[in-house]
Amino acid sequence: MDVQRVTVLGAGSWGTTFAKVLGDAGRDVTMWARREEVAAEIRDQHTNGSYLPSVALPERVTATSDAAAALDGAQAVVLAVPSQSLRANLSVWRELLPAGAILVSLAKGVELGTLKRMSEVIAEIARVDVGEIVVVSGPNLAREIAAAQPSAAVVACPDHERAVAIQRACSNRYFRPYTNTDVVGCELGGACKNVIALSCGMAAGLGLGTNTMATLITRGLAEMARLGAKLGADPLTFAGLAGVGDLVATCSSPLSRNRTFGERLGRGETLEQAQAAAGGQVAEGVMSCSSIRALAQSLGVDMPITDAMHRVCHEGVDPRQAGTELLGRSQKHEWY
Repeated sequence: MDVQRVTVLGAGSWGTTFAKVLGDAGRDVTMWARREEVAAEIRDQHTNGSYLPSVALPERVTATSDAAAALDGAQAVVLAVPSQSLRANLSVWRELLPAGAILVSLAKGVELGTLKRMSEVIAEIARVDVGEIVVVSGPNLAREIAAAQPSAAVVACPDHERAVAIQRACSNRYFRPYTNTDVVGCELGGACKNVIALSCGMAAGLGLGTNTMATLITRGLAEMARLGAKLGADPLTFAGLAGVGDLVATCSSPLSRNRTFGERLGRGETLEQAQAAAGGQVAEGVMSCSSIRALAQSLGVDMPITDAMHRVCHEGVDPRQAGTELLGRSQKHEWY
């Protein structure tokens, strides 16, 4: 498979950055943007100032607000919309998807209600085999990659040839993708790390230091690994880029929306105030903490940090109280 023409559906920070990655890898990229003014800016000025100010996009990247035009002739279709809106968007695009195009998911989350991973949602709506869908995950802070800072990612698909095709399509001088066949592990890592980043942000907002951050990151890793084991993921995935790599980046960086959102909550802001400060956007972890919690409960998996984040975000529990309750849990062996 030789992928030369790619459509990116979604013109947010990560979608625009991934389009840049593909363009810098020598691919012809058409982006779909919901707002025509965003599409026009990308098409005419090769910038997307709403999400990536001061970043120049390659000449190979163009854009339109017409989904049919964007998808015409695409060999790969990259889905770059938020996890909780993926189903609704893909339902509109389904009949426009080119036959045989490789579907690529950038979304990181677990769907509310159905408790499905993003590849499962795509398979259901697009009516394709889940084993044909490619997932991109890893420590992918958009602004750093858009600035061409060296970064790596995981391109996961049970069909190794499809994974290799996307790996080649997005490999360039600053972006190094690795293949993996463990879609379950990569998707769970990408979803769970957003929730743990919320907790690290809250800890920072409470004025807590490095020991607390390290504790939340490592115990958060234990949570996602337990959930992954229950669902058949490869334990090694959580030790790699889609696991600990993504977790460390998202929990540590001020560029992480989930971390900064959590920090505002830790400083005493309400969910509504934090959302307003984020330009009206809710961090993925705020929604995912509920769906991941429900998934874990349905499987009998203990995820105390995830449970605490749900209670803070959706039940009005004070972050300081949630921290006290986490520390007061019954003592146990580290690996159980």
